[in-house]
Amino acid sequence: MAEWQGLPFGDKEPEVPDGPLSVGDLTARLKALVEAGFSRVEVEGQVTGHRPHASGHLYFTLKDERSQIRAVMFRSDARRMTFRLEDGQHIVARGHISVYEVRGEYQIICDTLEPHGLGALQLAFDQLKRRLAAEGLFDQARKRPLPTLPRKIGVVTSRSGAALQDILRVLIARYPSAHVVVRDARVQGDGAADDLTRALQAVTQVPGVDVVIIGRGGGSAEDLWAFNDETLARAIAASPVPVIAAVGHEVDFTIADFVADLRAATPSNAAELVVERADTFRHRIDRAAERLTAATRRALDDRRQRAMRVSARLGSYPTRVVLRQRDCQEFVLRMRHALLDRAARASQRFEALRRRLEARDVRRVTADWRLRLTRMDGRLRQTVHARAQGAELQSRELAARLHALSPLAVLGRGYAVCWDATRTSIIRSASTVSRGDAVRVTLADGELQCEVKGQADDR
Repeated sequence: MAEWQGLPFGDKEPEVPDGPLSVGDLTARLKALVEAGFSRVEVEGQVTGHRPHASGHLYFTLKDERSQIRAVMFRSDARRMTFRLEDGQHIVARGHISVYEVRGEYQIICDTLEPHGLGALQLAFDQLKRRLAAEGLFDQARKRPLPTLPRKIGVVTSRSGAALQDILRVLIARYPSAHVVVRDARVQGDGAADDLTRALQAVTQVPGVDVVIIGRGGGSAEDLWAFNDETLARAIAASPVPVIAAVGHEVDFTIADFVADLRAATPSNAAELVVERADTFRHRIDRAAERLTAATRRALDDRRQRAMRVSARLGSYPTRVVLRQRDCQEFVLRMRHALLDRAARASQRFEALRRRLEARDVRRVTADWRLRLTRMDGRLRQTVHARAQGAELQSRELAARLHALSPLAVLGRGYAVCWDATRTSIIRSASTVSRGDAVRVTLADGELQCEVKGQADDR
């Protein structure tokens, strides 16, 4: 591009006016030259005097060691920013130069802002992380433990993603009677954070949900960015039930991981953490049974050894030995009966727990509801059919009554209606017309135009 006096204003010299210019004319000419010459610029500098406006516009100043320039970013462009503008940041601003004629000042109107050096996503992540940490949302003191035996497990993820299949596969294998409530949500792209927030709030309102898993499979930082949303983070913190974050792979960390009550390395690991408590509960029952059996055996061995020592001490007292042996046998029998009784009670309790878990099987509950819905649908169809027939019969009766009252039905029986010549009034008396008057007679089929020849009493 050709330059004029060092500025890219084109290859033509500006027109020199004959007389003096007004301040407004001079400013207008400068505005046209500047905005035409700098229609697209890229400026690097430090932010100072940042003033966010209630309208959503951003006003600030860019400066370096020599100069400064005012800058503005309008709300439509500011809403697309991924980081929060702060004083002292070193940024690159892109936009065009404009002149504010009222004050005779020039400024840059920005459409994009980027941090210089550090990426915009990383800067936004660090800013949000520091702010939420300062509010205490990451504190371990507010983390809640997972339920021992969750009745319902909520899952917030994409129905079409592999993460959901991984979670369901682990739950079915380790906890087949688990009741899983799935809420579909987009996990990447525009609007994904809002989808995840709404789905999380919806699943926590389902009666009986004890724990929620939210997450997705691996991806780039941009793919996982929805889980760095501030609104989603606050929704996780406000959840009435514990939340497990399972986002990406083990090396991926998001804001949701820090806020959640527990972070899982992968979606599969999240499912394992949920049902780990059920496995632990079963292991506790098995270990208790083993300890009971071992204690009983030790008691029997101890009694047997004592009986043997007593028998040895008795020596020449075979009768007393026999009596003691009988006592020992009775004691052994009582111990055996007591052990069998306790084992039977433990078995009954275990069976009752197993039946309760099976009763909550989602397939059985779904089948019962499907049968109830089928019956209700049949009754509803019968009611609608009966009411439709009644309404049709009533409409027929009303139509017949209406037809009987219709003036056309009266005319159909041979009657006629006599009008004046203008057809504005009905003639009800012969005395109201004279010989030679024109009248109209309306019949059931058609109308006659007549002339009065005379009245009946004239004949």
